[in-house]
Amino acid sequence: MVELTIVGRLADGLPLAQGPRYVNKDNENFIFYRQQAEFILKEISRGALTPSKMTILIDHHSFNYLVENGVCFITLCDSSYPRKLAFYYLQDLQKEFEKLDNTLIHKITSPYTFHKFDGVIRHIRKQYVDTRTQANLSKLNADRQKDIDIVTQHISEIWERKRNSETTVATHPAAPTIWGSPLLEVIALKWTPITIVVAAASVLLWASLILTEDFIISTL
Repeated sequence: MVELTIVGRLADGLPLAQGPRYVNKDNENFIFYRQQAEFILKEISRGALTPSKMTILIDHHSFNYLVENGVCFITLCDSSYPRKLAFYYLQDLQKEFEKLDNTLIHKITSPYTFHKFDGVIRHIRKQYVDTRTQANLSKLNADRQKDIDIVTQHISEIWERKRNSETTVATHPAAPTIWGSPLLEVIALKWTPITIVVAAASVLLWASLILTEDFIISTL
């Protein structure tokens, strides 16, 4: 069964819309799965997950996502739900989304406020609840030899990669530029006294030349 659906903006990972809640668990588990979906959306938006289609395993469920034209469609299904049908569902969502005014998408600033699409998700989901309908059986049987080879990972792998990348950044900070860096301090400590001495000598030399010139003029 399709249990959770989120549509998000790829540019910044902002979740725009979500379908009705169908996770048959308590509220805490629903929040957990939605947080995982939001994490996946953020990872896609920052380029950590590059495939345009992917299946991510979690517990006895799987997230399937589809990225098209700067928008990401994510759905959570139980492990018994046919993956092929899940992607047909995402494709139908994407087609309906393309019919909307694209300028509206860029104006949204708060998560889950594109309520206009919530109803679309609800309507399309109803068509995929029963996998045994004639329409869904036809989709499952279509192009059996041409099923897309979709990348599959476990959510734990993605979290581990995220933690490793953060650890790498923390232990190997970017090399500081010369300005405002310890290197600049060393250079300043070394050359400042020399610069002062040279400047003082230049002033004394200039003063002596002026005095000499005045003396010569006065003796003429």
